[in-house]
Amino acid sequence: MLNVNREREVAGKEKKLSKFMKKNKIDALLISNLNNFAWITGGGDSHVRLTQTAGVCTAVFSGGKKYIVTSNIEGFRIMEEEVKELGYILKSYNWWEINTKEEIIKGLIGSGVAASDDGIFNTKNIDSGLMQLRMVLSNEEIKKYKWLGKRAGKAMSRVCKKIKQGSKEDDVSASLAKELFKEGIQPSVLLIAQEDRVMRYRHPIPTQKPINKYVMVVLCAKKWGLIVSLTRIVCFGEVSSELKKKHAAVLRVDAALNLGTKAGVTIGDVFKKAQVMYKEVGFEKECMLHHQGGPTGYNEREFTGTPDNKEVIQGNMAFAWNPSITGTKSEDTMILRKNGKVEIITTTPNWPMVEIKIGKEKLERPDILVKQ
Repeated sequence: MLNVNREREVAGKEKKLSKFMKKNKIDALLISNLNNFAWITGGGDSHVRLTQTAGVCTAVFSGGKKYIVTSNIEGFRIMEEEVKELGYILKSYNWWEINTKEEIIKGLIGSGVAASDDGIFNTKNIDSGLMQLRMVLSNEEIKKYKWLGKRAGKAMSRVCKKIKQGSKEDDVSASLAKELFKEGIQPSVLLIAQEDRVMRYRHPIPTQKPINKYVMVVLCAKKWGLIVSLTRIVCFGEVSSELKKKHAAVLRVDAALNLGTKAGVTIGDVFKKAQVMYKEVGFEKECMLHHQGGPTGYNEREFTGTPDNKEVIQGNMAFAWNPSITGTKSEDTMILRKNGKVEIITTTPNWPMVEIKIGKEKLERPDILVKQ
C-alpha cells in the first residue's frame, strides 16, 4: 500500500505558495485548473468531464484562509472526497444562480490584488509562475509518481504482449484503457498506429485499422494530477533492416537526451545534444518533424524543449523525452534525482532492452518486442 503523508505534502506546497504570493504582492489567489488544483491539494480531483481543463470548483486563498467555491451540485463531494481535513471552507451557490459564483469570489477577494491560473474575472493570469512551483517534485510526489509509473509500465507490458496479428488499433486502445481504469488511473493520451499509419502520422489516434506487421503504442496515464508518458513498439516476425536501423538510431537520441539532462544545464543545452545525435546517427532532418518532449509532471509536458530555451534544470524535476524517426519512437518518464541519477519510472517488465553508452555513461532503453 502506498504510504504518503498528504498533510506534509500540502503544507510544504502552501508554504511555497504563500512565499510566491508575498513576492508578487498578491492578496488573493484563485486556482481553478485541474493540474494546479491537484498540485496544491496533494492529488485532489475536481473534474467531471474527462476533456475539461478547468475543474468544477475554484480554490481561493485570501486573508490567511482557503476556500472552495463551487455549486451545490459539487460542494459535498469535493469537501468530503478531495479536500477532507485540509482546512478548506466551503462557499457554495445554487447551480442555477450562475452570477453568484462571481459575487462570492469578489467578496473573498475584497479590495486586494487578485491573481488566478486562468484569468477568471479579469484577474492577472499567473499560471506560468505556478508551473515553476510545481515542476520540482517533493518527496511525497515522487512516491506517488513512481507508483503511477510502475503501474502504467505494467499495463503497457501486459497489453503489448497480448496483441495479436489482425487485432485492430482500437482493440489495443481499449485493452490499455481497461488495465488503467482498474487501477484508478486515467489514460489522457492513447495513440496507436499499425505499420502503415506509423509511417505517416506522429500523433495517430487509434482507428479500426488491423495490425499486420508492427504497431506503435503510446500512452499518457494520469493519477493525483501527475502524468507519465511511455511508448513501445511491437513487431510480428522478423524486424526489417530499415526498422532496426531507425530504432537503434532513435534509442541513441533518447539516451543522449536523458543522460544529458543534468542539474544546472538548460533545456536548450539538452535539446542541442539531441540535434547533434540525430546528425551523428544519420537522421538529421527527423528532429524537425516532431517535438522532442520536455519537463513533465502535472501536464503531459509542461512545455516542449527548444534550442533557445533558457530554463535551468533542477534536481527532482521529471522529464518525458520522446525522440522519433519516421516509423519508430522511444519514450519514457524519468525523474532527475538530486544526486544526479536518471531514474526511469515507466519501465515495462520483461521487455527486451538495449544498453546505450554515451561517453562514459550508460542507459538501458526499450528495444522492439518481437512476437512470432
